[in-house]
Amino acid sequence: MNQHLKQSLIGMLIGGMAGLGFSNSLMAQSEKAAQDDPVLKIYRAAATKVNDLVHTKLDVRFDYAKRYLYGKAWITLKPHFYAADSLTLDAKGMDIKEVALVKAGKNNPLKYSYDGMQLHIALDKQYKPTESYIIHINYTAKPDELKVKGSAAISDAKGLYFINPDGKDPNKPIQIWTQGETESSSAWFPTIDKTNQKCTEEISMTVENKYVTLSNGKLVSQKRNADGTRTDTWKMDLPHSPYLFMMAVGDYAIVKDSWRGKEVNYYVEKPFEKYAKNIFGNTPEMLTFYSKILGYDYPWVKYSQITGRDYVSGAMENTTATLHGEFMQKTDRELLDNNNYNECVIAHELFHHWFGDLATAESWSNLTVNESFADYSEYLWLEHQYGKDAADEHSLEAAQSYMSMVQYSGDKDLVRFHYRDREDMFDQITYQKGGRILNMLRYAVGDSAFFKSLNLYLKTNAFKATEAHQLRLAFEEVTGRDMNWFFNEWYFGKGFPQLDISYKYNDAAKTVTVILQQIQKEAKVWQIPMAVDIYENGKVTRHNIFMENRVDSFTYAYSTKPDLVNVDADKVILSKVDDHRSFSTYLYQYAHAPNYLDRRQAIDEAGDAQASNPDAVKLLQAALKDKYHGLRSYTIGKLNLSNSAVKAATLSIVVELAKNDPSALVRAAALQQLAELKSTEYAPLFEAATKDKSYGVEAAGLEGLSALDLDKAYTIAKQLESDTKGKLVGAIASVYARKGNAADIGFVAIKFDETSGQDKLNAAFDYLGFLSKISNTDAVIKGVDQVKAMTAQFNNPQVNTYISNWMQEISKNKAQEATAVSGANKDELTKQADYLRKTAETIRTAIKE
Repeated sequence: MNQHLKQSLIGMLIGGMAGLGFSNSLMAQSEKAAQDDPVLKIYRAAATKVNDLVHTKLDVRFDYAKRYLYGKAWITLKPHFYAADSLTLDAKGMDIKEVALVKAGKNNPLKYSYDGMQLHIALDKQYKPTESYIIHINYTAKPDELKVKGSAAISDAKGLYFINPDGKDPNKPIQIWTQGETESSSAWFPTIDKTNQKCTEEISMTVENKYVTLSNGKLVSQKRNADGTRTDTWKMDLPHSPYLFMMAVGDYAIVKDSWRGKEVNYYVEKPFEKYAKNIFGNTPEMLTFYSKILGYDYPWVKYSQITGRDYVSGAMENTTATLHGEFMQKTDRELLDNNNYNECVIAHELFHHWFGDLATAESWSNLTVNESFADYSEYLWLEHQYGKDAADEHSLEAAQSYMSMVQYSGDKDLVRFHYRDREDMFDQITYQKGGRILNMLRYAVGDSAFFKSLNLYLKTNAFKATEAHQLRLAFEEVTGRDMNWFFNEWYFGKGFPQLDISYKYNDAAKTVTVILQQIQKEAKVWQIPMAVDIYENGKVTRHNIFMENRVDSFTYAYSTKPDLVNVDADKVILSKVDDHRSFSTYLYQYAHAPNYLDRRQAIDEAGDAQASNPDAVKLLQAALKDKYHGLRSYTIGKLNLSNSAVKAATLSIVVELAKNDPSALVRAAALQQLAELKSTEYAPLFEAATKDKSYGVEAAGLEGLSALDLDKAYTIAKQLESDTKGKLVGAIASVYARKGNAADIGFVAIKFDETSGQDKLNAAFDYLGFLSKISNTDAVIKGVDQVKAMTAQFNNPQVNTYISNWMQEISKNKAQEATAVSGANKDELTKQADYLRKTAETIRTAIKE
């Protein structure tokens, strides 16, 4: 499961809460209340296995008008260890028409009871663990009538989704898709809906001839029926968990690829057929790369990827058939601004086919053995394909996301046996922190041992349910080391170290002492292996150290006073650091230390010192030409061009970057920085940028031009309307808001309507920003209603709280504006303020309910 949406929103959520007056004390009170919650004292054990799934065979057809699935299931089971005379299946919100035992080809009715969530079946006798039996169930699944809730990562949990089934929305295709994680597969077929169950599978889907289907495994037959339908049968010969079962139906283009003789297919809406290989084309290389580093070839019969409209999460690793939200469908122009985001999602879901689908977390408490690995796979792919700088940048953003969450929500163990709801496990601890922990583990044992340990773990636990201790045992067997210290710290504990680093130079003795102090408030003392690199006379010497006390010191001899002592030289420790050293060391560090984080840290120091330190300006000047586009862009954002010395040293470089940098992200950042100068000298540059192939660069150019010549920017905005995506939508909306023509308001409303799926959440924030700037009451009311409808659709408490708070803030601002005017304008602003306030209250009430 991919939760990139939550990652992208967390910064906005936190910023919004801070801006709206949420204090640290309130957050602390909230955390204490959560800790005192009696529900959190419940031990969340792995599900007890009474009966084991062996095989599931389904025959399904769909009623689009009613949004029903008519299904027949044949489920083969056997007792796990102890003899059993009864069976409990998860079956949410179904009409159960028949329950029978299949013997000699005949259905023999069985007694059962059903409470709407579980089906309790009395078997015909007591079965031994060596005896299997087949249960037949005739049922109707009614997902739209099922009352269930989702989470911040998975916004709904009804399992089966009919998209635009009546075809009334001309801007949306007719589709069906499923979403099983966490325990929602049992909303469309009866099963034992637990991660520690695995079985083989066969699904026959009867659909209209015009649609294509996708499911797990191989398409083994297609049969045309007399009524204009077709029955496709998909067969999965290797066992996997029920939450990974999937179906998808729709009018898709299938773009075919391959890997070592296996099908690799991309299912996209037909307008994106020509872009499918731009989007997914690195998948075969990913299959090769992951198979090689793990020493374990991709084990499944095929690999397909498909997109789904209005998808309730980022993406889902259904075995052999990953489902992506529609955000994955991008044109070649959009991909210019994507900064490898799509590829990270693709990598994440593919890596799950080893960690999650092959070796599966035995319970949601151990979700880390699925999701932390998938998160870290993004790092591995970026490192392989785009270099270590790109990977380290991604890793830093992940660490920042985790630490931001901790600041406002408190920390938790990575492996958690106490939680309110299993959906709560899908957070920045399981994902981002878990990925960083794996990176530390890799450096602690070395690359060879790390990947050999993963190979052993996979081979030992293939097609089984597993947990973090089995991962630890694999590392211990390979390395010959006891790894409890690491797992107790990072897997079965919470928090992270805070380090204070200082240095004592003894020129007489020619020694330098590195003093490391752990200053975190918690009593816990971390054991931390790390590297210390000492740069002297153009040479670097590495020292590997192991910190294990609250205060440790390490002394090294030198011939000439070192230019730099670089603690945590690999920059892998998940920590907060206060490093006491002079700026000259950072100047040297930028030029000589190899890592992205070394250079970024130096850029940060230079950014802070640029007003008074000429060497800092020189460093920034050099960083504008950094080899990695991410640091060029980052440096641009650090510049204070209101400082004459900084401007004189860097302005010409920024202009050149705006014109010619190969990275669209750098060009856009340079344009945004130049726009701050509000100089007519750059009007031609801004105007030229509105013809760039990148939407992000076009947006930056349009915004820069609008500050200098609103009328010209407005004319260009009208010309750009016909091909507008991404950041350009917001830029045009901003121009229209400033221009104030009522006829243009519809553009923003239509663009918001056209957006769906997870992208609509991000679009909602842009839309509210637009509504805050316009004075047309009808447009404000319509827009507020559109956003309100979206909050009801997604039902995401965290996001909806933020939207409610923002609406209240806009309401206050409009009410304040009303006090400064009179007459009709006052009445209109008051009406808008009241409507925003009431809607915010309605959304907040719905959250509580």
